[in-house]
Amino acid sequence: MDQRDEAIRTLFQETEGNELQDLKNKVALVTGGSSGIGRAAALAFAKSGAKVVVANRRVGAGEETVSMIRQSGGDATFVKTDVSKASEVEELVKAAVQTYGRLDCALNNAGTDEGFGPRLADISEQDFDYQIGVNLKGVWLCMKYELLQMVKQGGGVIVNMSSLNGMRGSATASLYSTAKHGVIGLTKSAALEYAPQNIRVNAICAGAFDTPMLNRVYERAAPGNAKQVEAAFSSMIALRRIGKPEEMAETVLWLCSDASSYVTGASLVVDGGLSAKV
Repeated sequence: MDQRDEAIRTLFQETEGNELQDLKNKVALVTGGSSGIGRAAALAFAKSGAKVVVANRRVGAGEETVSMIRQSGGDATFVKTDVSKASEVEELVKAAVQTYGRLDCALNNAGTDEGFGPRLADISEQDFDYQIGVNLKGVWLCMKYELLQMVKQGGGVIVNMSSLNGMRGSATASLYSTAKHGVIGLTKSAALEYAPQNIRVNAICAGAFDTPMLNRVYERAAPGNAKQVEAAFSSMIALRRIGKPEEMAETVLWLCSDASSYVTGASLVVDGGLSAKV
């Protein structure tokens, strides 16, 4: 557990009593729940009284998230899942329902930053298949099986993690940008298709957040000088700082709560003002 995780745990211990009460006893699924935004969201759901299903490929890190929840008095379970594989995603949703009886909320957050760096014509077909498989197909597969369950039970809420890259081009990250554009397209289409079944679907276009993924991007940009890259990036943000995972977690909970009952098909920008200046 690193300093970011300890900060997340401390914040949610200090805010006990401020939970969104309508999430109490709901069942929330979080993919990519082993670190960063996924871990923060899983802890936030649990703090609000939800039962949490944590899913990711790294068993030790996923079980650590569950342990953090249980130590704080919450209810959680871990399911090892590769979101690019249909059979594993189907089993994930089945496991959630078998364990807790239903599925009320889902945060489709799992993703990869592998493949950043090469220009478009230098990307291999293998890299294309892997990046799109995790960052786009993985979201589609999760939505597919989550929606089937939510239709069956009469409603639910899905939040898909996109990015500012999903709203613009990105030099040396074309596949990531392509996938994140696709996530927004899936989100808006599903919102239109499933509104009659009482299912809301929204996307978050995330800016820069203090996660292991962003730190890897810094290091690739300037090996050995990640802090300088972070400082330069922060200077471009209106709030002059990188976001905290727990701040994103609060946005996720709001979108999953009744407080956002009239919000669906949205691409909500959460970036500290990074994109405000054209």
